[in-house]
Amino acid sequence: MASPALESHINRESADFTKNTRSLVDLLTEIKNQETQIAEGGGAKAIESQHKKGRLTARERIAKLIDPKTTFFELGIYAAYEMYEDWGGAPAAGTITGLARVSGRLVMIIANDATVKAGAFFPMTAKKVIRAQNIAIDNRIPTLYLVDSAGVFLPLQEDVFPDTDDFGRVFRNNAVMSAMGIPQIAAIMGMCVAGGAYLPVMCDQLLMTDGSGLFLAGPALVQAAIGQKVSAEELGGAEMHAQISGTVDFREPNDEACIERLRSLVDKMGHHGEGPFDHKKPENPLYPPEEIYGVFTNAPGKQYDMRDVIGRVVDGSRWDEYRPEHGETVLCGYARIGGWAVGIVANQKMHVKTVDAATGQPRIEFGGVIYTEAAEKAARFILDCNQHLVPLIFLHDVNGFMVGKEAEWSGIIRAGAKMVNAVSNSVVPKIAVICGGSFGAGHYAMCGKAYDPRFVFAWPTARYAVMGGDAAAGTLVEIRIKQLEREGKKLSDKDKKDLRDSTRKTYEHQTDPRYAAARLWVDAIIDPAHTREALIWALEAAALNPEVKEFKTGVLQT
Repeated sequence: MASPALESHINRESADFTKNTRSLVDLLTEIKNQETQIAEGGGAKAIESQHKKGRLTARERIAKLIDPKTTFFELGIYAAYEMYEDWGGAPAAGTITGLARVSGRLVMIIANDATVKAGAFFPMTAKKVIRAQNIAIDNRIPTLYLVDSAGVFLPLQEDVFPDTDDFGRVFRNNAVMSAMGIPQIAAIMGMCVAGGAYLPVMCDQLLMTDGSGLFLAGPALVQAAIGQKVSAEELGGAEMHAQISGTVDFREPNDEACIERLRSLVDKMGHHGEGPFDHKKPENPLYPPEEIYGVFTNAPGKQYDMRDVIGRVVDGSRWDEYRPEHGETVLCGYARIGGWAVGIVANQKMHVKTVDAATGQPRIEFGGVIYTEAAEKAARFILDCNQHLVPLIFLHDVNGFMVGKEAEWSGIIRAGAKMVNAVSNSVVPKIAVICGGSFGAGHYAMCGKAYDPRFVFAWPTARYAVMGGDAAAGTLVEIRIKQLEREGKKLSDKDKKDLRDSTRKTYEHQTDPRYAAARLWVDAIIDPAHTREALIWALEAAALNPEVKEFKTGVLQT
């Protein structure tokens, strides 16, 4: 049976269900169509060129590498979306990253897509690879690199080369991961040139196919630099590296043989200790996950009960709600997802009738707003989860913290600081799902990207920025109007309307989850009905890391 807190809030109003479903399905269809287009990489001609070389594409390699009848959980497919258009674009940033099962093991896969500018590294390519490595580091995930890259995209080298989140950090991470005991295997199935040659050589094991090339400088550069004429095969082919330099551990005739060898090596990896998080046999929710389409709404002014969403994600639709009658605009509670014990912190979008603690008078608290009592409750709950080694799931639909005289007198800043402190110093795995809005300091308190969540997922309905679109556009327009008036320009009502419309359109575009995913602020845009599956992937990854640091908060405002 579902717990009363969930069972009593099941929303089955068919009219709202149909309306919400249609809106969300339209968004999902748009997202899926775009993802299909992105997955084509450099297009049909580039794919044909890859095949003519006797090589598989990156996605074909991944399909053969992962276990039969399993899925590839792709991360970062929207990386570089609508970026680098002056250079013809870089679909998925020219590299494919994600979680999969290979020989029964959960692994991170990082694969260059040679159909996109010969697999060259754009600025976002380096950042995407580094993000995948950081996920592997945080969760101790064995990592497989499928290498086929021409190196740095030279026209943008100044944005690829020097900084801590640029190209060189990839090799630094190789070394750090090796020192941490995180297995890394690289398979060169194409070109591996210049600085990029360090990546596979810094891994634990290195495979290479015939016809591939591994060198710090290609034949043309060698001739230009030192006048030496040499063929690519003689300079850095698989035979040379297998027989003469001794760099390659396994030389394979083609992609298929290389992938089979890679699977065989993964099959023989030992197992480090797993994380201390509790796991039981999974149990499906009582209610179909697809019903999320009906119970959730992102329509302005509309309310919904976040418990309805939770009931379609957690095992058995059960949870132990923490302090359910106090601080009700933030829901907290313990549950299981895929058998894993979790603590859930979620914004409640229903307006709440309560009593003012100072005056004893009844008042209404607005859904999606964090009040003093809610912040203090959430902070305490997060402390408890760390005390008991329970991973944390944050479900965002937050407008921000409450403002105004009453809120300030109640100590909202102090309570908010306490919640932010607890989130900042939390040592158990944190996973964020942005369902609707995630604005301002509310985004921070709910474990935004800056607070080191292991994974950040977003629904197509996600929106996040410093403030909502209407308020932000209004503020920006007023500032611009005053600036123009100071310059002696008079604006007509039509001019002001056009400026408002243009400003709002730009701001809304920047709050779209695709804009965020293009910049890797979001790891994946997910179908709301697949939230449970995404969380299970993330929890299984988090459980690979057996280390949990000592929990300390420093000074807490009380």
